[in-house]
Amino acid sequence: MKHVIVIGGGVAGLGAAYKVRRAAEEGHELSFTLIEKDSRLGGKIASEHVPDEWGGAEDDKFIVDGGPDCFLTEKPGVHRIAKLTGIFEDELPTDDSRKRTWILSRGRLHEMPDGVMMFAPTKFVPFATTGLFSWPGKLRMGMDLLIPRKERWPEGDTAAQHDETLESFVVRRMGRECLDRLAEPLVGGVHASDPAQMSLAATFPRLLDMEQKYGSMIGGFVDARKKVAEMRKKYPPKPGQKPRTFFTSFTEGMQVLPDTMARAAGIDNIRTGVKVTRIERSPEGWTVHLSDETRIEGDAVILATECWAAEPLMREIDPAIADALAAIPSSSSATVSLGFRAEEIGIDMEAFGVLCPLVEGRSLMAATYSSTKWPGRAPEGKVLMRGFVGGPHNQAIMENSDEQLVQIVLAEMRDILGVKGDPLFSRVYRWDGGMPQYTLGHLDRVKMIEERASDIEGLALAGGSYTGVGLPNCIESGERAVSKVLGEWGIALAEDSVEEKRLY
Repeated sequence: MKHVIVIGGGVAGLGAAYKVRRAAEEGHELSFTLIEKDSRLGGKIASEHVPDEWGGAEDDKFIVDGGPDCFLTEKPGVHRIAKLTGIFEDELPTDDSRKRTWILSRGRLHEMPDGVMMFAPTKFVPFATTGLFSWPGKLRMGMDLLIPRKERWPEGDTAAQHDETLESFVVRRMGRECLDRLAEPLVGGVHASDPAQMSLAATFPRLLDMEQKYGSMIGGFVDARKKVAEMRKKYPPKPGQKPRTFFTSFTEGMQVLPDTMARAAGIDNIRTGVKVTRIERSPEGWTVHLSDETRIEGDAVILATECWAAEPLMREIDPAIADALAAIPSSSSATVSLGFRAEEIGIDMEAFGVLCPLVEGRSLMAATYSSTKWPGRAPEGKVLMRGFVGGPHNQAIMENSDEQLVQIVLAEMRDILGVKGDPLFSRVYRWDGGMPQYTLGHLDRVKMIEERASDIEGLALAGGSYTGVGLPNCIESGERAVSKVLGEWGIALAEDSVEEKRLY
């Protein structure tokens, strides 16, 4: 029997473990051990149920997500796992009847104009009448329709061969104001990245492709909006079907996903609260040394950790891979969730949240009105909000204590949004080195890592440090890692022989 050792208990590692389990259920002689240094599984996914002790019913609770509170609906990875594990019906769409996003600009809140897709306006009237941009800024953004392509790619070239930073691209096509007031806060809330360093080909290759095909971002997104409208008209929702929204969560919080994956893979094969100190390769296979001075023997190792955690483990195995891992920077951030009485908060909660551009000089990167965006996140008569701090431009804020972070976020919410009342409770989640930065050269580094790892039998790397930070990307990276090692053993899975289809 072949034994696979998975290092890391986030959704990448759990995706790998669950695929090994499915392979075993197909009749292949396979087993796994998953090792997670923390006492809990889920990696950056962390949900907490806070009982309502402030006049609520016995079963009332707040559902707090400390890490990602959703996944991108259009990517099939999470939907597929949810289908396989029986939690698909527990998926939760956003309440788009209350959808509105505020952006702080020059000290004032402005609603995101209707029709903005990514960083481009696709409807004239909302764009022309918004106070988010100055008139010179609007005119400069409109120039995107006239500015020629930077270059014409030779036939067969891809975005990876014509990379540039997000800042370079947006300023070149749409102007500095678009970058500062729209693009930077949008990507900051998702990638916690610096646009001046961010590789466009590694994060948004679609934009580079769009420039080649349409000659402009506005033209490309106008066409995309038309196609979306046509698809919705052609395939209207079935009666009683849940609405399809851009983001999706789970009714009891995102922790449902890793917990379900762990049970499906097999809890008995998972060890938590112990750290891997060294991995060793020999002609017989692999030995993983643990912090409790025990060791595990296996035929393959899948490293499903952050790049900075994988780097020292790879140093003895392949120094070149370790050097490439060390060259992938990471930034730290924190989320601060606050519960309030609805009657005391003193603001209009009919919105999904607010984005705070870096040029505004605020400590708060963004805030989510969690109980508006997600039905059921707070009991009746209560509201839940979440603030984000940190990111590459404000790592110093992470030196504050949890109590200080709560006061910083609360003060920002009061000043920016007008929040009143005292919080019923607070929860702080820190993610030290939690967000990999896809800087220029990232795709070359990842290519080198994958090529060298392909020559090492029984080894694969997975996680958000390589080809996508979203939860579907991470799950699929773990599954690809398993396919790599099984392929080396001549094992082909039935699920790999059929093209995966969208299940949503």
